[in-house]
Amino acid sequence: MGWTKRQLAADALGSIGLADYEFDVTPDERQSTIRRLDAMMATWEARGVRVGYRFPSTADGSDPDDDSGLPDSAAEAVFLNLAIRVAPSFGKTVSVELKTSARDGWDLLLLAAAQPIEQQLPSTLSRGAGNKPWRAQNQPFFPQPDTDPMQVGPSGDLDIL
Repeated sequence: MGWTKRQLAADALGSIGLADYEFDVTPDERQSTIRRLDAMMATWEARGVRVGYRFPSTADGSDPDDDSGLPDSAAEAVFLNLAIRVAPSFGKTVSVELKTSARDGWDLLLLAAAQPIEQQLPSTLSRGAGNKPWRAQNQPFFPQPDTDPMQVGPSGDLDIL
């Protein structure tokens, strides 16, 4: 089991100096932090950074004890960036070290999780000026995309040739 949403919220609050063992964070403040976590992850998802976060079905539907779905490698980047987002609502100033760590985590997360949008090139698109007839069997356009289903072996496993 990975990180729960409660753990992410607690570590974010702890990063700005509101650790659970020192301060009494009210359930409303914790739920507000989790709601901001959901909103931040939705924004990241819209930007193309997909890390497997499990979204609630409604805005207030997040159970704090739900598994977040995040891999361990993404957890620190998430709670540090969440700390920066919630700090002003708790009257806290974010330190330079926290900002630097959050930015470094975001950069590493982008390297690992950003996925370009896949697209098929149309068969009407020219291969370009560098396409010479003696190099590419005299085909000036890209071929039609292969839409056949993938073939699997007799055991049901995918064979990589």
